[in-house]
Amino acid sequence: MHIAIAGNIGSGKTTLTNMLARHYGWQVNTESVAQNPYLDDYYHDIPRWSFALEVYFLKERFRDLIRISHSTGTIIQDRSIFEGVYVFTANNHAMGNLSDRDFETYMDLFHQMLKLARLPELMIYLRASVPHLVQNIQRRGRDYEQQMPLDYLENLNRRYDEFIFEKYKGRLLVVDVDEMDFEHRPRDFAQIVDRVDAELFGLFPIDN
Repeated sequence: MHIAIAGNIGSGKTTLTNMLARHYGWQVNTESVAQNPYLDDYYHDIPRWSFALEVYFLKERFRDLIRISHSTGTIIQDRSIFEGVYVFTANNHAMGNLSDRDFETYMDLFHQMLKLARLPELMIYLRASVPHLVQNIQRRGRDYEQQMPLDYLENLNRRYDEFIFEKYKGRLLVVDVDEMDFEHRPRDFAQIVDRVDAELFGLFPIDN
């Protein structure tokens, strides 16, 4: 079984992925951004290297998707191929970093890949406002994230909503996380677990 966690930067994807993996005994699949061999070149010349960077990510995410589809256990994934394409690569294209020609080639490759893969059994979307994202980003204190423009997060949020509510065709669980602290409040985490149980196993929620 394949469970995917989707959400903007700072929404709590990695935290929830690890918590659900511990709770259910699932295996975690995470993406290693640092291993992309085009990363340094990309930050020195973004328009020149965007296509190579995005194709490498697509190749790695597709390999993960195929491996997950052949797994006999349950794997929970922190960011899937779908949001990589419909959110981050689409945003890179909209910002002018990918030409129309390169983006069309990339999307054609992605659609050919989808013929060989299946959707996750459940995608959990952590929906958060920009102020909530900023608060989490500031709290975790990663230097390279601290100067992230607000309009960048806003653009990603719009693309996430468009992807989730207009393009994604699989089973979906939307969790509004602005008023939640599932890492530190057991009641909040239990509410998410109840909803996951209901989606995957048909179990009714328990009053917490």
